[in-house]
Amino acid sequence: MSTTHNKTQPVQMDSAKAAEHWFGKALHEASDVEKRVLDVVLKQQSVARDISAEAEAERSLGARMADRIAAFGGSWTFISLFAATIALWSLVNTEVLGTHAFDPYPYIFLNLMLSMLAAIQAPVILMSQNRQAERDRIAATHDYEVNLRAELGIIALHEKLDALRLEQMERVLAAQQEQIALLQRLLHEKSSPTG
Repeated sequence: MSTTHNKTQPVQMDSAKAAEHWFGKALHEASDVEKRVLDVVLKQQSVARDISAEAEAERSLGARMADRIAAFGGSWTFISLFAATIALWSLVNTEVLGTHAFDPYPYIFLNLMLSMLAAIQAPVILMSQNRQAERDRIAATHDYEVNLRAELGIIALHEKLDALRLEQMERVLAAQQEQIALLQRLLHEKSSPTG
């Protein structure tokens, strides 16, 4: 009877007992992630979810624009276009227009435009990187939840297997005791008439 109860005990535990059993600490000492995972394990639910889809759904228009600008600003297409524009600017202002150049060497207007581009592009890239760091943090937390859920599932499975093994050993021992008692009775019966 007690072994049957042990097999189902991890599923029937409340959160406080489960925290003590699996984490070795009181429920109020468990982290929010551990509490969430305990709840999911006790309800036998899955913790897996698509973090990318959730992050995509929560992005605002500004966030989507920042990500696109950062993606384009960090691409070979941008670098190639940027290099071509600077080369064309230099060629037009030195060779083509000659003395009538609108931005003669040392290209002060070009430097102003590049500084303005850098001043706008840097915060946009930082916004995108901050959002990526936040997504990475959420993904790492989710990975921890999934790993903890799997670990607790494995522990519960081991506990069930141990309980089954103990139950099986108790049955084998009981059967052996019955056989020993039977053999002793047979030996006693055999030795009684002759003795």
